[in-house]
Amino acid sequence: MTYSLLAAVRATAVAADFLFWPGDFDLGRTEHVEEVVLASGEPLEPIAGDGAGGTYFFCGAGGEERPVLYADSEGGAALVAIGLPELVRLLLTVPWWRDCPGFTAEESAEAAAQYLEDEPGLLADRDAAAAALGIELPTEAEALARLREVAIGPGQGVVLLNAVERTAYDALIS
Repeated sequence: MTYSLLAAVRATAVAADFLFWPGDFDLGRTEHVEEVVLASGEPLEPIAGDGAGGTYFFCGAGGEERPVLYADSEGGAALVAIGLPELVRLLLTVPWWRDCPGFTAEESAEAAAQYLEDEPGLLADRDAAAAALGIELPTEAEALARLREVAIGPGQGVVLLNAVERTAYDALIS
């Protein structure tokens, strides 16, 4: 039997709850605001949505090792992880990644302070979720650096299109 991180998240309340919020990764919402396709013609599989209408997609054929693309509801997209494990590490470590456009430690610290003010138990909840899934977490700086590396490296070749108009989404990370 093959291990499925997605199934493990669904079966582990502490992980599913943290990823739902503050991770803003809703496994129950997989419809994007409009029909989209990859310019390459490769398959695109929605896996979760966020509260602002954005969607996470697996790109290409395969399993949970496939690259993960995030598309917001405003026409922006970026490859954010190479595989679901990397995405889960990002969302557990830096659930506020969208609030860090420069990917700096200062931005992350400011965003973290805001989240922790609202949810003082956030770090303990994060650690419990990671432990339940058997995931070692990177530092915030490592997670943000990897996100940027993926987006501007292999992500440059991943173009999301509006399926009807055939217009490309803007790069969220450049």
